[in-house]
Amino acid sequence: MTGTRLIQNFSGMHAHLIVAPQTATDTLVATLMKLGLTVASVRPTGETPRLDPAELESERALVIVDGDLPLPGMTASGVCDLPPVPVLGLVGVEAPSRLKGLLQFGATGLLRKPIHGASVYAALYLTVNEHERRRVLEEQLSRHEERRRGRRHVVKAILRLMQERGLDDDAAFEALRRDSMRARLPLEQYCEALVQARPAVPAPARRSALPE
Repeated sequence: MTGTRLIQNFSGMHAHLIVAPQTATDTLVATLMKLGLTVASVRPTGETPRLDPAELESERALVIVDGDLPLPGMTASGVCDLPPVPVLGLVGVEAPSRLKGLLQFGATGLLRKPIHGASVYAALYLTVNEHERRRVLEEQLSRHEERRRGRRHVVKAILRLMQERGLDDDAAFEALRRDSMRARLPLEQYCEALVQARPAVPAPARRSALPE
């Protein structure tokens, strides 16, 4: 993962285990505890499992959800959005509908049932690091989108300087770039503040060449 630190030690993380009542989890819980995780087990009875993201520590929490339960179920989170914490799906029946439910719930890793202790670390490794990779990508996309929206303010500021100072577009851009560096602000943010602080000067009305 370029630019992202791989997480290899899960000690100190807290696993929220959401499984059907009949699911055997002794091996999973024991292995998680050996890896240094604490475990809180939830066994819903016929209800869609729900977690409030506000109650989870984003840096320490992990959700392990049984794909045999009705899904999705993180409140305040769209089914196709990246959840606030990594999600590991437990797979029993490999039906496309069950796998789709886990995917929509936000699972970035899978663990086959019945659970074998030797498979847990690899599943955790992939789940946590793939979630982190996607989170970093989403943040990068969000910053790029913010900069793209800010470009309209740059264009307006360039046109403003061309009109006020009689500069060409290249000179106006360089002037704005220097000023934003002096102000220690991103160019887009500086131009937005400039445009909002100084209303545009209306262009002089063109005089008609026809006699009145």
